[in-house]
Amino acid sequence: MWDDAFPSFLIGLREGLEAGLIVSILVATLVRAGAGKRLPQVWTGVLAAIGLALSFGAVLTFTAASLSATAQEAFGGTLSVIAVAFVTAMVFWMRRSARNLSGEIKEKVTGALAMGSGVLVVTSFLAVGREGLETALFLWTTAQAAGESAGPLTGAGIGLVLAAGLCWGLYRRVLRINLTKFFTRTGAVLIVIAAGVLGYGLRDLQEGGVLPGSTAYAFDLGGSIDAGSWYSTLLQGVLNITPTMTWLQVTGYAAYLAVVMTLFTRGVRTPAAKPSAARPEPTTAAARPEPTTAAARPVPTATTTARPEPTAAAAGSQPADGRSEAGGKSGRGVGRRPGWVVPVAVVAVPAVVAGLVVALARPKPGSGQTVAVSETECGKGFSAPKTGRQTFQMQNTGSKTSEVYLIDPGSNAVYGEIEGLAPGTTRSLVATVAGGTYAWRCVPTGGKAVTSRPVTVSGHGSGAKAVVPVSENDLAGPLKAYKAYVGQGLATLVAQTRALDADIAGGHLDRARGDWLTAHLTYSSLGAAYGTFEDFDQKINGRADGLPGGVADQGFAGFHRIEYGLWHGQSAARLKAPAQALADAAAGLQKAFPTQDFDPGDLPLRAHEILENTLQFELTADTDEGSGTNLATADANLAGTRELLTVLRPLLTTRAPKLLPAVDADIARLQGLLDAEHRGTVWTPVEKLDTGTRQRISGATGQLLEDLAPVPDLLEIRKSA
Repeated sequence: MWDDAFPSFLIGLREGLEAGLIVSILVATLVRAGAGKRLPQVWTGVLAAIGLALSFGAVLTFTAASLSATAQEAFGGTLSVIAVAFVTAMVFWMRRSARNLSGEIKEKVTGALAMGSGVLVVTSFLAVGREGLETALFLWTTAQAAGESAGPLTGAGIGLVLAAGLCWGLYRRVLRINLTKFFTRTGAVLIVIAAGVLGYGLRDLQEGGVLPGSTAYAFDLGGSIDAGSWYSTLLQGVLNITPTMTWLQVTGYAAYLAVVMTLFTRGVRTPAAKPSAARPEPTTAAARPEPTTAAARPVPTATTTARPEPTAAAAGSQPADGRSEAGGKSGRGVGRRPGWVVPVAVVAVPAVVAGLVVALARPKPGSGQTVAVSETECGKGFSAPKTGRQTFQMQNTGSKTSEVYLIDPGSNAVYGEIEGLAPGTTRSLVATVAGGTYAWRCVPTGGKAVTSRPVTVSGHGSGAKAVVPVSENDLAGPLKAYKAYVGQGLATLVAQTRALDADIAGGHLDRARGDWLTAHLTYSSLGAAYGTFEDFDQKINGRADGLPGGVADQGFAGFHRIEYGLWHGQSAARLKAPAQALADAAAGLQKAFPTQDFDPGDLPLRAHEILENTLQFELTADTDEGSGTNLATADANLAGTRELLTVLRPLLTTRAPKLLPAVDADIARLQGLLDAEHRGTVWTPVEKLDTGTRQRISGATGQLLEDLAPVPDLLEIRKSA
């Protein structure tokens, strides 16, 4: 979280300080002009600016949330580029205007005083509002880049609080800060951060289909740099530099940084016009002499502050009894509105407008067609819907429970589904509709599939991507290939467990340790078939966890039982029976496997579950009984996952072409981390890994699991196929 907080902290500090200085100058100008009673008008404008900024942030957040995934990428990328433009303009504006800021604002306030209270409210609103909008936009884009809002909001909050404290100290003359240097240095840092935001925005535009080159990578260091490491997280959070970047990202980042930083530093180095000798320009509060009269007291500038004190004219403009110059008591004139009305209104109006924008902009489900479903008729009442998000009320008028799918009749691709719609019930199905052809397919329990007449929807719109369903027949080829792989693995396992049994029977325990690891890794590489092994798995690879007697329990059997004995000094005689039982169980599994039921739907599930077990048991050393070879087991699990993806690759390639390249990169990254932790058959025990290495391995495994998560949904067997 904290790595994402720094950019927002800096923008909160800078923008808060700019806004605070402007407010300080407004207040000081009014006080010295003898118009202190009009300060509420300044605060009203400030409140309006804050309300506008908060409302703008709400509009951005809720508008983005209502878009499709692709549109969200394009929307976020566009706003990131706009935010960079605003921040860049702000940095240059403050560098150029710092010395003259006080004079400009004083001139505007003087003009507003002559034109009425409304103009003063507008003046303060405009002076502060720009900073508020810039802050809201930059915070939204940094939160999008971070993928979470806690860090950016926390950083911005701390920055704004610190800015308020600095402004108070400068106004009360208890702090002396060279603000010219402050804005220059923080401006340079913001330019670097803005370059990262630009790179992130360009990547979003690529993923949203607005810009080309989404797969043209300038570099991909995913295999050698752990994306979850502290330094990688820090670089990504602060500078938006990631292990993998496209050529467009790198070019935009480098070009922006080179051009903008050059112009910024050149402007800083250019000497300013020399002030007159009679009146040198001070740079700090300490440099300005204290005036001796109210008339001579200066207005604070962006680089100096002065503590405002009411002048004689100001003091005389408000009688001690609180009556105004017109003779009526302040706030009690006949027909005057209460003082709280305007401040409440200026805050409420932006909030109400924002609420209306969100309500009107958010795409709503259509009024909802009621579509009848039965075992003889499907889609009764279905007519061509409008484009956008639509809600269909699916009513089962038949006597059987039914699966219901909204499909593309040409490809059988599924846009939405309801599983188990019971007779006499109605459930909602929400789907995003674009231009194309649609139909309903109903599959009653024990009955044949029924498809409605197709309807054609005209127009375009951004529709949800349909998923081409997978049938048992589609998975028949991958299942056959994987069963052949498991069959070969079991034949190897039988030979290896017999060798292990012979080692122990002959008392060759040193040799047995090596043969134990070889056999155990063979079994660990067959992870996708564990669900079909039934009771054999407990006999071959059972754990002591949960057994009443723990490692001494009679039910503790298999590889881990032998592991415990080999690495805890048990004799060959004591291990002979467990070794024989292991060899017999492996032979029994080999014989039973061809006749066991292997559900085709298990293959997509196992793509994720194998490494879930690795993360839970192996990388925590939970299954280590003394050998310290958990990383070797993790390596075997990875090999099994790779084999499974090999047989599923043809189906995944047509359904999610971008998925496999990411998964392949994740596998290569994890494989490299595991390869670094062994020399031959000697593996580093998990407990002896340093904290950084252990986190990198776990992080790489977690990233691979995240990228594998869509596989079960993509390859789910649907009856509508």
